[in-house]
Amino acid sequence: MKLLRYGEAGSEKPGILDADGQVRDLSAHTGDFEGAAVSIAALDALRAVDVNSLPVVAQPGRIGACLARVPNFYCIGLNYAKHAAETGAEPPTEPIIFSKATSALSGPFDPVVIPRGSTKPDWEVELGVIIGAETLYVSEADALAHVAGYCTINDMSERAFQIEMGGQWIKGKSAPTFGPCGPWLVTADEVADPQNLRVTLDLNGETVQNSNTDDMIFGVAQLVSYMSRFMKLMPGDIIATGTPAGVGMGMKPQRWLQPGDIMEIEVEGLGRQRQVAVAAP
Repeated sequence: MKLLRYGEAGSEKPGILDADGQVRDLSAHTGDFEGAAVSIAALDALRAVDVNSLPVVAQPGRIGACLARVPNFYCIGLNYAKHAAETGAEPPTEPIIFSKATSALSGPFDPVVIPRGSTKPDWEVELGVIIGAETLYVSEADALAHVAGYCTINDMSERAFQIEMGGQWIKGKSAPTFGPCGPWLVTADEVADPQNLRVTLDLNGETVQNSNTDDMIFGVAQLVSYMSRFMKLMPGDIIATGTPAGVGMGMKPQRWLQPGDIMEIEVEGLGRQRQVAVAAP
């Protein structure tokens, strides 16, 4: 299934894409997509719904983030071998885990707002993993059975806030609109191999990130299993699994996002985003 949320910010409704790419209204069968509503059990129940019997939404308008809210927005740092190399960092021997403020969650076509005081805003296409069951001490062999689905994420970053101002990375990752997710939550059964997906980001029509999830240092199953050793993952949690080479920080000379820049972001099979960068009011 390809699930989505449509409507103005704060008034979105749950929907599903039919075989012809039309949006169908799921409001009669589920609440908003968050928490228990995206558990594996809840998604299994939705599979019993006859999609063709649902009302067609002829003009869905704005597409919101594929989740209304998230309990936790986790991120993995330096998880692509070529990205670690471009930053001059040694490849990590264990996953680098940090958080993004959940208030950064944003729609896939909403503007990205460059925050006040920003000097080094940067882009990061990432495969997003959405947890579908309480997950604690899960083995790597069983980890993918705890995944509800996947989505495209732009893990926006402010490098000066992140690196030059001390403290934890969360500071440079959490500005409002710094977490575009969607357009779809694609259920796990539609993703045959999360370690073989093309990931791309175009900036003003120029492809700057073009890679595959097979360059990940730690794959999805490894990440879910590893994280569950230290915390209980919850239904609706997001894990942004790291970005490939081609970020502005790694360019020579470095290149930073400017107001008016247009980012187009895609993970194979999970839908394409488009954001225009704007200055904070």
